[in-house]
Amino acid sequence: MLIWIVLIIVPMLFGLYAQFRIRNAYGKNVQIQSRGRITGREAAQAVMDSAGIGDVQIVEVPGQLSDHYDPMHKRLALSHDNYHGTSLAALGVAAHEAGHAIQHKVGYSMMTVRQTLAPATQIAAGAANFLLILGIVLISSALGGTLLTIGAIALGVIVLFQFVTLPVEFDASRRAKAQLVNLGIVDRDEMEGVNETLDAAALTYVAAFVAALGSLLHILLLLSGRRD
Repeated sequence: MLIWIVLIIVPMLFGLYAQFRIRNAYGKNVQIQSRGRITGREAAQAVMDSAGIGDVQIVEVPGQLSDHYDPMHKRLALSHDNYHGTSLAALGVAAHEAGHAIQHKVGYSMMTVRQTLAPATQIAAGAANFLLILGIVLISSALGGTLLTIGAIALGVIVLFQFVTLPVEFDASRRAKAQLVNLGIVDRDEMEGVNETLDAAALTYVAAFVAALGSLLHILLLLSGRRD
């Protein structure tokens, strides 16, 4: 019971806390307007221009915090508030995504690894839950053990992807924070709001890794128990 709490319940609570942190930090700093009144789109463009990137399209996408960089199509997507907004949160998120574009341009190794893992991770994510649930239901049979083993392998791919994602996200935020100040997009005393937003966002990636790792260890313990 204690192991189950440590591996499943604690990561779940950590994930809820991380979601609360990002919603709270973003909600707070999206209301604080930057002095320069530069939009998120303009900030992302400025950061990419400073790195000599001229072939990445910046587009607006629906949703909140749906921002992402698509290396395959060289497209930087910003949600409405971050595309048009001039808040500290908008500038932080936009510069972060531009940081990913810089990683792509310079061939940042961990981003390359993550891109390589992405197709297998999509397949694993689609199959893992089904295999694991069915394997647990049939755990007393040979088929259940086989399904759990395959599910554990799929979950292992997800854990690896989440682990590789951490340095990619941390590095993008580091680049973003430096460029926002170096380019004069925000003043140094405004960085508190940017830091709070990006640090809270980083916590969600840590929580995702912890949750996936906890689930994997739980399944491995179940498989170990079957062999005893």
